[in-house]
Amino acid sequence: MTSLHQQDCNEIGADLAALDDSSISSRLSELSPVWTYDAGEHVICHTYSFSNYYQTMAFANVVAQIAHQQDHHPRMVIEYKTCTVMYSTHSVSGISIKDFICAAKINQALTL
Repeated sequence: MTSLHQQDCNEIGADLAALDDSSISSRLSELSPVWTYDAGEHVICHTYSFSNYYQTMAFANVVAQIAHQQDHHPRMVIEYKTCTVMYSTHSVSGISIKDFICAAKINQALTL
């Protein structure tokens, strides 16, 4: 099975569907660092911490590049030393595999 960070959102066909709670829990465990699921907001999210604002903004630009390449854009809250990234898929009114692919790509970018 191909790792999430090696997949491409642009290759997901028209059969895109919202994941159920069990699938979301299973996919969350594949992410390191582990993201969380906010059922009330229907998002998966993670807050990344940095040493300063410059690092936070550099990270936000990496996320923007991934979003552009994958054509799947998160909501981000940027503060001085943190950036919270939240993904959901509006077209399915929930969480899809695209959200996990992008989350994994962000985590992977931090390890490079």
